[in-house]
Amino acid sequence: MQAMVLRSPGQMGREEMARPVARAGEALVRVTHTGVCGTDLKIYNGAIRVECPLVMGHEVAGEVVESGASGLARGDRVIVDPVLFCGRCFHCRKAQTNLCSNGKLIGRDSDGGFAEYVVAPATHAFRLPDAIDLRTAPLVQVAATCLHGQRRTPLFAGESVVVLGLGVSGQLHVQIARARGAGLVIGVSRGPFKREMARALGADLAIESGEGAVAKVLEATGGRGADVVIESTGVMPAVAEAIRMARFGGQLLLFGIISAREGALPFYDLYFKELTVRNGRAAKAEDFPEMLGLVERGAVRLEPLVTHRMPLGELESAIGMVEDGADGRLKIILDHT
Repeated sequence: MQAMVLRSPGQMGREEMARPVARAGEALVRVTHTGVCGTDLKIYNGAIRVECPLVMGHEVAGEVVESGASGLARGDRVIVDPVLFCGRCFHCRKAQTNLCSNGKLIGRDSDGGFAEYVVAPATHAFRLPDAIDLRTAPLVQVAATCLHGQRRTPLFAGESVVVLGLGVSGQLHVQIARARGAGLVIGVSRGPFKREMARALGADLAIESGEGAVAKVLEATGGRGADVVIESTGVMPAVAEAIRMARFGGQLLLFGIISAREGALPFYDLYFKELTVRNGRAAKAEDFPEMLGLVERGAVRLEPLVTHRMPLGELESAIGMVEDGADGRLKIILDHT
């Protein structure tokens, strides 16, 4: 089969590889579409260390070719859950499979979806409803991680939610919060395209980040601050903003992956407001069916988030576009067909 192989950080090329074989309990999936994300960028440039050669790609949709387990049939359209777990360790026994001590990620610790075929445990291949197009299906994996974070964050009907950062994850958080019954939903971003997108996808208000953003959130919430603030940028200054935007007794969901080891935060406000801080890491199996249901009934829209489609052979260019991060650019989907 043809695959895009990472030979070393920054060095990638198309190669011919042996087609993987599905063993008992596994499914062989013919990949039709994959998504490109920041994790792929970090693996590509060496920020996340991996063993090379490696086929990256963990946002994978396609059709089952072979199945070594009951429940899946040839031709089934599926989305792959790339988070592998052992089922035996302390965290797995606590139903925290996303925190598995022996956990692995398809596309990071084993060959992934930037190829013609990929193998995954049959338990990690979820059938796609007819209403979900394979061309947008890779976004279900991203959305499931957003849903996992929000499911860890109690939200009562009518409560206010602020989403800081309106990239792909932020746009999904806006929609999921609305689907969960949020009242006022506010998106915050420096990019005008992203703010307009958030309005189109259900945000009541979309404001520019930076000086004055906290005051606008306070004004919109009657001076109290938001019940829930979701930080989806992964930068420390946004966490400080999130603390200031939250009401007394409110909640913070730190969803963005923060790589900084130190930074200035208003720690007294964090204490004095008695804020509850949570984060979400990856997703669990139960998040996928619920997310598929939200997309199937139109509560969460994926198509508007796909701004670029490219052939698999242009993977390196797509990774460069992810790094560029220009306004007007959201999800890049690679078409393998």
